Amino acid sequence: MTIAPADFAPDAALEAFLAKSQDQRLESFKAFLRIASISGMPAHAPDCRAAAEFVAADLAAAGMEHVDVSETGGHPVVYADWLHAHDKPTVLVYAHYDVQPVDPLDLWDSPPFVPVVKDGRMLARGASDDKGHVHMHTRAIEALLATRGSLPVNLKLVIEGEEESSSVHLDAWLEANRERLKADFAVISDTSFFEGNLPAITIGLRGLVYFQLDVTGSNSDLHSGAYGGAIDNPINALCQIVAALKAPDGRISVPGFYDDVLGLTPVDKAAFARLPLDEEAYRESLGVPELHGEPGYTTLERTGARPTLDVCGIWGGFEGDGPKTIIPAHAHAKISARLVANQDSEKIFGLIDRYIAQVAPKSVRYSIQRLGDGMPSLTPIDNPTTQAAARALKATFGTEPLYIREGGSVPVCASFESILGLSTVLLGFAPPDGQFHAPNEWMSMANYETGIRTIARYWDEVAGVNLK
Repeated sequence: MTIAPADFAPDAALEAFLAKSQDQRLESFKAFLRIASISGMPAHAPDCRAAAEFVAADLAAAGMEHVDVSETGGHPVVYADWLHAHDKPTVLVYAHYDVQPVDPLDLWDSPPFVPVVKDGRMLARGASDDKGHVHMHTRAIEALLATRGSLPVNLKLVIEGEEESSSVHLDAWLEANRERLKADFAVISDTSFFEGNLPAITIGLRGLVYFQLDVTGSNSDLHSGAYGGAIDNPINALCQIVAALKAPDGRISVPGFYDDVLGLTPVDKAAFARLPLDEEAYRESLGVPELHGEPGYTTLERTGARPTLDVCGIWGGFEGDGPKTIIPAHAHAKISARLVANQDSEKIFGLIDRYIAQVAPKSVRYSIQRLGDGMPSLTPIDNPTTQAAARALKATFGTEPLYIREGGSVPVCASFESILGLSTVLLGFAPPDGQFHAPNEWMSMANYETGIRTIARYWDEVAGVNLK
């Protein structure tokens, strides 16, 4: 992977600055990665604040203005802006400084908060998800301001500290700061390239409905010999409910579930067809006898553009060694539905709730605990801001980017759309096999370095886009 392919005429002054500051840049990245900003563990609250203060100081030193470590009721949000590009677009940029826990420690090749560069990889917790992206944006801003004295566009940065712990305070903060966050569109840098480390732009994210289903029979566990045949078994009843939710071929049986699903256009299908997935190698890598899913769609279409419903956990009754002949008093399941464009999480939950009421045996009682939800997001491929990102990626990485849809969710994307009314561009540079959330997380240093240049180039591209 090259930083300056033959068809790319780099900004000579920017390249000279980046070459001169390379060692300083690397040490700054390592210093950021040494901060154990695990947002989901209360013991690391001081580390999260230290990370926020590091980001704030770094942005101020780079030349950003109105830098603010903003209180949320949880870990702080860092805000900064630069608003002197008159008659040019204003872009809201999002990334996060918090990280996942590091267990199991014994599977790490080196301590997770002692960053090490080995074979072109930065190994540390947060290197890819998401401190690398925070640092890339800061370095691109620094280089542009140092070499030009100005930015091509107006920027507002929101660097969050609770993304890895459900962003519980973010929506309220966005509501409270709606006026300050006005922009033409948003850029979220918390995504990765495609398999093989092929440059890619994520255009779609699935939403989520997540709930727990609790089924109760008798007041306590009962002898299966004395009571078997007289009462229903909550585990059997739970299995009956779960089986009714989904057909054997993978299609969801809930009436109305697919009514609002946005179908795939010929352009969408062509974009999926461009993605180089060897399905047999993919199957072998997962260790399953065969792939499975909704009929009529490819594997990538099913994982990126079609909704799903899956049992994530199920338990009840006796699970110890040896026999215990009981009819258990209760059984439980955690169930998630992944949603796609045009589906509404509130509506889907209502449909599932009503269907369970229809199929649940009258011989048991049940309750549903709603555990979380999120809205799906889809950005058209031909959106001018998406095409500007494609041009920037091609110029710096030397190849046309792929357009991908991720099966997971980035809740802030839906929040920007619903609260701030902003469309989003998902521009991330993490390697697809970067071990996010796992031991030995890493960032490709080639992706990191070229990503800085891509971001700088992107702001030049956006400056020439008419968003009126």
